[in-house]
Amino acid sequence: MTQTERIIMMEEYLDSTDKALNDLEKALDAYMSAREKIKALDAYYGSQEWFDDLRDDEEGRLPADLKRGVLSEDGIYDVLMKDKELPVRMLECAAEILKNQ
Repeated sequence: MTQTERIIMMEEYLDSTDKALNDLEKALDAYMSAREKIKALDAYYGSQEWFDDLRDDEEGRLPADLKRGVLSEDGIYDVLMKDKELPVRMLECAAEILKNQ
């Protein structure tokens, strides 16, 4: 590898790494901002309100064009499980990074 090739490669590494770090920082900020919404979804899912809303949907009392993914069991469940799994993954990533520095 020539000196010029090495510098070009390292410049690409710098640019892509800087972008990845900035993207991660923004994603972490967005995730932390969503924590209250996640707590609200957790409280709603399986609550009497949720069951009432589901019943009303099944009985056709809700507008036909209303977005209702929140009434599917999988929609909220998947988000809540991801919320439980993601912090574990973040810890595993952090441990790997710290171990290899």
